[in-house]
Formats: sequence, C-alpha cells, structure tokens
Amino acid sequence: MSSHTVIVSGGSIQEEFALTFLREHSFRNLIGVDNGLAFLYRNRIRPTHIVGDFDTADPELVTWYRSQEDIEIRAFNPVKDATDTQIALELALELGSSSVTILGAMGSRLDHTLGNVQTMALALSAGVDCQMLDARNRIRLIRKPVVIRKEEQYGDYVSLLPLTTLVEGVCLKGFKYPLTDFTLTSTGSAGLGVSNEIVEAEGQIVFTKGVLILIEARD
Repeated sequence: MSSHTVIVSGGSIQEEFALTFLREHSFRNLIGVDNGLAFLYRNRIRPTHIVGDFDTADPELVTWYRSQEDIEIRAFNPVKDATDTQIALELALELGSSSVTILGAMGSRLDHTLGNVQTMALALSAGVDCQMLDARNRIRLIRKPVVIRKEEQYGDYVSLLPLTTLVEGVCLKGFKYPLTDFTLTSTGSAGLGVSNEIVEAEGQIVFTKGVLILIEARD
C-alpha cells in the first residue's frame, strides 16, 4: 500500500465526492479531524487516527471514538497555537507520508480556507506532495516548474497566486494567456494569474524564485 495519507477535515464535505475519492484511491492512513468525524461515522468509514480539540464534534460521537482501542486519538485544548488541520498535517508528516490529500478543508469560513492553504507550506518544506480537494477545486503549493497535461487537468481553469511576496521569472507556455519572465507580486498582479486556460496539449509553468498557489478549478 502507498504511504498516501488522507485527512478529512471539519469544513464543508461534499459527501458524494468524498466517498468516491476514498473508494477510488488507496491510502495508508486516514486522519479524521474534529467535525469530519461525523462524516466518517455516518458512512461507516474507520479512521486510523483522529485529532482536534473536538469543539464542534458531537460529544457522544467523540465518546464512541474514545472507546475504539485501535484508533489513535490526539486531543488538544481549544486554546492552542495551531488549527486542527495543521495538527493533522503535522501528524501525517510524522507518519512518514509521501503524499497527503486534504478533504473538507474548504467551505464558508474563508479564514479557515486560507489558513489551510498556508498550512500546506509545512508539507512543501518537507518535500511531501500535498493537495486540497473538493468537487470543484484542486489546490497545491509549488516551488518548482510544473507541467499540466490538458487531458488530465482538474477542470478547465488554472489560477496562479503568489504565496510569497514575489514570484520571479514566471513563464507560462501552452496557456491562453502566456507570460514571459514576469514577476507576480502579492499586491496588484492577481489579474494576470487568475482564470487562465490550457490551449495546447500541456501547460508549462516555470519560475525561478518563490512559491505559487496553484488552483485548478471547475466552473
């Protein structure tokens, strides 16, 4: 089995999409996070680990999970310096994961969504592939060139936003809106990176310095 870890976080979980993903992909570890436990329990999916402060989880559900001796539980005080999703990602890295997928990390709370995007920098620094997924979006952080094959892309649109203050030497080939040796900044250049489209067999993203948020989206 692969060393892929799936994290089911406590944001908006699109059940049909999440169930299909879990059914079609192999994983070694399944980490339930706080309110994500309700989704797992409801669908009789057994996590290997659960983490969180459980401030939004049903207390009876938490009690049931505590009674399961084969599920490792890491409980934290609600007054803490890390989000539940960050704690789960740190656990995934501790477990030696080679790749991580985070479900339920996006939703109506924009602060949580943005915080989860930033949290993926932990995996990036560790050299571990990490993605946030829902039915319409695939989000990754990249610090080196990437090629996206049009037939394999996640939706029709590709957006690039700088995570670092500057992303230098950006070149886009095979896109509707190409760029050559451009510097994307965290202020004022978002329009040049949003809602691009791959128009050739593959889209090439090359840059020399910085970290990009790569979003593939379905409309």
